[in-house]
Amino acid sequence: MGQKKDLTGSEKSKIVRYLAEGCSSLKIAKLLKRDHRTIKRFIQNSQQGRKKRVEKPRRKITAHELRKVKRAAAKMPLATSLAIFQSCNITGVPKSTRCAILRDMAKVRKAERRPPLNKTHKLKRQDWAKKYLKTDFSKVLWTDEMRVSLDGPDGWARGWIGKGLRAPVRLRRQQGGGGVLVWAGIIKDELVGPFRVEDGVKLNSQSYCQFLEDTFFKQWYRKKSASFKKNMIFMQDNAPSHASKYSTAWLARKGIKEEKLMTWPPCSPDLNPIENLWSIIKCEIYKEGKQYTSLNSVWEAVVAAARNVDGEQIKTLTESMDGRLLSVLAKKGGYIGR
Repeated sequence: MGQKKDLTGSEKSKIVRYLAEGCSSLKIAKLLKRDHRTIKRFIQNSQQGRKKRVEKPRRKITAHELRKVKRAAAKMPLATSLAIFQSCNITGVPKSTRCAILRDMAKVRKAERRPPLNKTHKLKRQDWAKKYLKTDFSKVLWTDEMRVSLDGPDGWARGWIGKGLRAPVRLRRQQGGGGVLVWAGIIKDELVGPFRVEDGVKLNSQSYCQFLEDTFFKQWYRKKSASFKKNMIFMQDNAPSHASKYSTAWLARKGIKEEKLMTWPPCSPDLNPIENLWSIIKCEIYKEGKQYTSLNSVWEAVVAAARNVDGEQIKTLTESMDGRLLSVLAKKGGYIGR
C-alpha cells in the first residue's frame, strides 16, 4: 500500500460517503487502499475549510397574513406553497419558511381517486340504501377481488430516514413486476378465503363461475347447513364477469337468485366493507416499503396477513353497514368515504 500524492475526485467522493455511513478514517484507508495519513489529512483539511452556514433572517409573517394563508390553503387543495402565498399577495418568503408555516395548518396528501357519480348513480345509491335499510347484514356475504403486485402501490415506499443514513435500495420493475388476483368474502365475523385466481386467467363470465365452483362452493359453501344457505345473501359488485346474464343464470342454478343475490348500485366501492379488509391486508404486506421477488411469495404474504385479521375486526366491518346506509341517505347518494 504505497503513499500517493493526490486523491482523485472519485476517491474524495467515496471518503465523504463512507464518513456519512460512520466509517473511521482507518477503515476508509483500507477500503480505498490508500495511506491512512493521506485520508486523515484530507478529512482535516476539509473540516478546516468548511464555512459556517450563516442563517439569514426569515421574513416575519403577521397574524393577519397567517389567517389569509390558512383560508387560501382551504380554498386551494393540492396547490403548491408558492401558489398559496402568491394568492395572498405575500412575497419574499423562501420555500422552507412557506412549508414550515403550512405544516402547522395542513398536510401534503394525494388526491383521492374514485369513480365519478352522476345524478342517476346517486339516485340508484339512495334506492339501494332504502331497499336494504332493514336487512340483517350479519347474513350478507360481501365479496370482491383484489390485485396485489410485487412492489405495492406507488408512494408506499416512503418513510423517515435517520440523518447520515442512506435510504435502502428498491428494485425497479415495469408494471410492478406482475401481480396476483385474490378473491375473498366476509360474513358476520368470518373470513371466506382468500382464494388465488390462477396466474394468466382472465376473469370472464365462464372463468369467474368456474373459479367460484372450485373455491367458494366446494371449499366453503357446501359445508354450511341448509338453514344457513337459505338465509345467506350473496353480494358482488357490477364487474362485467359478475353481472352478466351467464353468471346470473349460473348462480341461480346454485340457488343464489332473487332476494338471495343482492343488487348493487353503480360506482359504489365505498359501500362494500371488504374494501376496508383489502386496505388492512395491503398495509401489512407492504409495510416499511417491502417488495417481493416472486408471485408465490406475495401470495404467501397475503395469506399470512389474512390469518392475522381476527373475527372482531371483520365484525366491526360488517356491522358498519347500517351506518353506511344512513350516511348515503344523509348525503343524498353522495360518497361517504371509507
